Amino acid sequence: MRFIFSHMKKYRGRIVVQLIIKFIGTTAEFMIPYVLEYMLDVVAPAEGNNIVRMIICGLLMIGIAVFVRAMNIIANRKAVRIASECIYNIRDELFRKTMDLSGSQVDKYGLPSLTSRMTSDSYNVQNFMRMIQTMGVRAPILLIGGMAVTMIMDFGLAMVLFILVPLIIASVIIISKKGIPLYEKVQQKMDTIVRIMRENITGIRVVKALSKENYETARYKNANEEMFNSDTTASVVMSLPGPIMTLIMNIGLTVVVVLGAYRVNGGITQPGVILAFLTYFNMILMGVNGINRIFIMTSKANASAGRIASVIEEGEDLVTVYGDDGANKKKPYIAFEKVNFRYVKQGDEADDYELTDIDFSLEKGTSLGIIGATGSGKTTIINLLMRFYDATEGKVIVDGKDVKEYKLTELRKKFGVVFQNDIIFADTLQENIAFGRDVDEKRAMEAVTEARAADFVNEYEDGLEHKADIHGANMSGGQKQRILIARALAAKPEILVLDDSSSALDYKTDALLRQMIREHYNNTSTIIIAQRISSIMNLDNIIVMDDGKIVGQGKHEELMKNCPQYKDIYDIQMN
Repeated sequence: MRFIFSHMKKYRGRIVVQLIIKFIGTTAEFMIPYVLEYMLDVVAPAEGNNIVRMIICGLLMIGIAVFVRAMNIIANRKAVRIASECIYNIRDELFRKTMDLSGSQVDKYGLPSLTSRMTSDSYNVQNFMRMIQTMGVRAPILLIGGMAVTMIMDFGLAMVLFILVPLIIASVIIISKKGIPLYEKVQQKMDTIVRIMRENITGIRVVKALSKENYETARYKNANEEMFNSDTTASVVMSLPGPIMTLIMNIGLTVVVVLGAYRVNGGITQPGVILAFLTYFNMILMGVNGINRIFIMTSKANASAGRIASVIEEGEDLVTVYGDDGANKKKPYIAFEKVNFRYVKQGDEADDYELTDIDFSLEKGTSLGIIGATGSGKTTIINLLMRFYDATEGKVIVDGKDVKEYKLTELRKKFGVVFQNDIIFADTLQENIAFGRDVDEKRAMEAVTEARAADFVNEYEDGLEHKADIHGANMSGGQKQRILIARALAAKPEILVLDDSSSALDYKTDALLRQMIREHYNNTSTIIIAQRISSIMNLDNIIVMDDGKIVGQGKHEELMKNCPQYKDIYDIQMN
């Protein structure tokens, strides 16, 4: 709750106004039974023609009811507005923090969990914020105010409430304590459902191609059943206070009716008092039910707020360390110095080393090719170079400085990169290429031409304003890769990284692209990760990866003589 209330503090002025309006509207509601009691016990028994006074009392009750409704509507609208603005800020903060998480932090939470925190968890928190401003005011006033008024009206009958209310409160507290862990479990099951849905939506073509619809449906069904069972358990437990409270209050209501009948018969109490008392009793019951709803929502919101707060309050993982600039001037432009790396999973259980003793350098304006089997650690090198993760041991150097000495934005501005399975956004080609950077249409078109994409872009009637579908679904694989390469080239990066970015290109286009990079980007350091040996064989330096280690390094001719793994790849692909 600390997390929620700390974010609501910004709106405390507006919240106070809303609470005052809600307080006035709710307290005014207590006047209706009082006017009713006055009309029945004073106006009706009085001698003479009392029709005018009866009408006045009736109109007064209607006026109070309209006033109460108007105050509640105004307060509720203000509460909804405040809750919406507050959750907007929380979502914005959560999204920004998610964007700043390191690779290891993203791995710790998982993409499905981060998604559900942004969606279902934030929705639970928003509902709580709205309810605590409305029902959180109305319910206690109805409960406490109703009890106070009944004490004034008839202390003897009110004692029935004093016996029952502590029992109700105790049952609510005991049961609600069990709700938070149950709802935390529900949200964890939701993470699993989101993960399965995300996997199947992303890989729908693979699922259909392999005729695995039934298999994936069964997998989703199992996860959905687990979610259903967890949610049912939590809902059943948290719904217990409602029936218990209703039972206790109805027993009390029966006792009040019986005692009231005896008191009226004995002339101790007026009939109007009993009728008003029963109305107040119903108000008290509404207050108790409202408090029960608050406890249920609090259990959900507390679990969800904790999940959101754990991300937002996550400490900075990739800290900038300022070193001695003079000591770094003699270092190569890019270098890995005895680098070892392993991923650390949730719970701090370490993997085996992903990279072992990686040592190489690259001067400015030269090119490096990285080749090796799937899972050999090629992409991990790029992850360390761009500091998505920190090396476990050793140093990673960019522009003569340890990457830890850069601010992350400063470091990553040096790069133009195309990753494996990179994404095309549902936007114009211009926006996909510019990507929020200072890239005008002229420069974007130059990058399109350099990436050998002009042939199909020019065929679109709207050119760069052509709208791509989600994930570039209205484009071929080769077209998407060329747009992604254009994005990488558009800002004229100091370092160009192409991670298996030509797999969908034909050999001619691939060759022309590499020729263009040599001719037009000769001051850019280029790193190409490829499965095709033809994509890297003419580069200035090549490293061959196997099981996280460099097993060969040098030019093509040297590796053909000295690296059996490289020669095997060449023989398989080129002969």
